[in-house]
Amino acid sequence: MRSLRFATVTLATAALCLPLTTGAATAAPPADRKAPPHSHAAPDRLRSAAPEGFFVGTAVAGGGHHLSQDYPDPFTHDKEYRRILARQFGSVSPENQMKWDFIHPERDRYDFGQADAIVRFAERNRQVVRGHTLLWHSQNPEWLEKGDFSAEELRALLREHITTVVGRYAGRIQQWDVANEIFDDQGRLRTQDNIWIRELGPGIVADAFRWAHEADPEAKLFFNDYNVESVNAKSDAYHALVQDLLAQGVPVHGFSVQAHLSTRYGFPGDLEDNLRRFDALGLETAVTELDVRMDLPESGVPTKAQERKQADYYRRVLQACLAVDGCNSFTIWGFTDKYSWVPVFFEGEGFANVMTEDFARKPAFYALRDTLKEAARKDRGHRRG
Repeated sequence: MRSLRFATVTLATAALCLPLTTGAATAAPPADRKAPPHSHAAPDRLRSAAPEGFFVGTAVAGGGHHLSQDYPDPFTHDKEYRRILARQFGSVSPENQMKWDFIHPERDRYDFGQADAIVRFAERNRQVVRGHTLLWHSQNPEWLEKGDFSAEELRALLREHITTVVGRYAGRIQQWDVANEIFDDQGRLRTQDNIWIRELGPGIVADAFRWAHEADPEAKLFFNDYNVESVNAKSDAYHALVQDLLAQGVPVHGFSVQAHLSTRYGFPGDLEDNLRRFDALGLETAVTELDVRMDLPESGVPTKAQERKQADYYRRVLQACLAVDGCNSFTIWGFTDKYSWVPVFFEGEGFANVMTEDFARKPAFYALRDTLKEAARKDRGHRRG
């Protein structure tokens, strides 16, 4: 039986009732509307398939690269997107809407509009929220990166930001990515490109966790990074740092792997072992940003073999998380290719999410659903036993 470290959130209740269509007597859908590509009945929802206490989430598209695309803000304007977001997922993560450049665009001004909307949406739909992110080297506003601040001023700015943002959502956010991507791939602290570590020293990381905990004692506080799925120099650095911080009494509660994967590389087969060693430290673990990109043929349409490989990657990441007691949060970084960040940042790669641009489900979606159902079945058996 899995240990449940999070309070269980009540799942959405009534299933969507869709009329069954049979024979020629049924009218075709209007010409300007597509027939639903799939059912959202309870058995086909990821959130409903999951074991009790296990949260399946997605990033909420908006901000960031979306601002340069030829479509309006996805979360605000795409009703079908929001409908699927509500029905399929039990957890949501703002993709960009809580990052510094979006939520704190000027020194003396915060913009909470989109973040507030996401949190309210989650509450209406009985979803938990992962906050992302408080201390990072990227997507900081120009006024911060190019400002002429003393060390004392910078420290005060960070403390005020964390206190303001975390405090605003106190009791409403389950987990926070407090420190994001603080090591490079060789396991060295980012002492040059991270303004906080460069100007204030490594001790500022511990302070960020302390301040976040003061602002919301109930939230679980995480380190979060990419390329830490395996046991390697980077994840070793986190493992050592966490032990040091815990020895100092710093309120670090979790370690999460982003899991931005590509089928051009091998699968991180030691993912489960890596999660287990952080679990052994008493930390909760999580998968926070999973997508699986691929090199597309000239046609732009992947082969069946590519789709099967992608589905296998999704399945194996989920299986690794499910196998570790403290891994109760599993988030994919967007669910539709319509709003994926991948083609913008990885030329020639794409098709990274579990649904196509028109929300049709891929084999990867069914790999997740079926793996969750099997885990839930076993979990119920253990409970009865």
